[in-house]
Amino acid sequence: MSRISTPCNANATPEAAALMKYLDEVAGKGVLLGQHTQTRDPKELHYIKEVTGKLPAICGFELLAYSGNVQWDTCNEACLKELYENLGTIENALDWGRKKGIVTLTWHWYSPVGGRDKSFYAENTDFDGEKALVEGTKEHRAMLRDLDLMAVHLRRFQEENIPVLWRPFHESDGTWFWWGSRGPELAKKLYQFMYRYFTEKKGLNHLIWVWNSVLPEGYPGDDMVDIISRDTYLPAHEHHSQADGYRELIRITPTEKICALAEVGTQPDVDAIVKEQIPWCWYMTWSNEFGSSEEFTDKKQLFANYHSPYGISYEELPWNR
Repeated sequence: MSRISTPCNANATPEAAALMKYLDEVAGKGVLLGQHTQTRDPKELHYIKEVTGKLPAICGFELLAYSGNVQWDTCNEACLKELYENLGTIENALDWGRKKGIVTLTWHWYSPVGGRDKSFYAENTDFDGEKALVEGTKEHRAMLRDLDLMAVHLRRFQEENIPVLWRPFHESDGTWFWWGSRGPELAKKLYQFMYRYFTEKKGLNHLIWVWNSVLPEGYPGDDMVDIISRDTYLPAHEHHSQADGYRELIRITPTEKICALAEVGTQPDVDAIVKEQIPWCWYMTWSNEFGSSEEFTDKKQLFANYHSPYGISYEELPWNR
């Protein structure tokens, strides 16, 4: 059985199709090195450049401050700090794409109605995603408002022919975010609604759709998912291929899909991934202490991954050589 290497969206842009083809060619032969950022001044990229002399092939950008229902006037200090630091990251992402780096976007979506402080957390909102799927409800209207706002931002990438690895409703196998707090079936339905809305109503055809859960009962279906992924936060300095995590992930569909470690705390070992034939296409280290210190991955391992013959940095992307 061959791995699916064409986008599930039949109207995908040539750039999205080309990126999917490249990701398929890489998986099993090399590993794209990735790093998440969430502030306008990406300290993580400065740190990686200082230690390795290189930059990641994939850069992740956070969209939390672009949610439609942020309670700016009542957010606590920690919430406001995160929001203000995040403003402007879309410009960073566009600039990265213009420089031919691979862009992936994460949206910690503040609940469309109600909530306080960081209301992407279920504990900070009573937002009912089931009601959001019912036409005519205030929850539905608010969800559409937020989707319309996000579509405007996403369209900027399409207008500049920049494909995007789009990972909505991430970690829906957990209950900590509002979209996963009521079970995996709801997260699946929300994802399916977004997929149809963005592709059919908004004509956003530059998105490569990345699903992020290991629960088979929550899987939206092969017709709406390009890449399957999971997030892992292993103990500090525990570096290996994460083979067990791969075997758990691929159980969600019998179709062979490109697989990714969409978030990691401690970095895997790139050499081990390829030598053990575990076809992780990329990994993306999370931000702050995970990506800008030795707390979870020391400089020796970071350097080894970026200088491995199997590790693909920004400089080693074929169109940047």
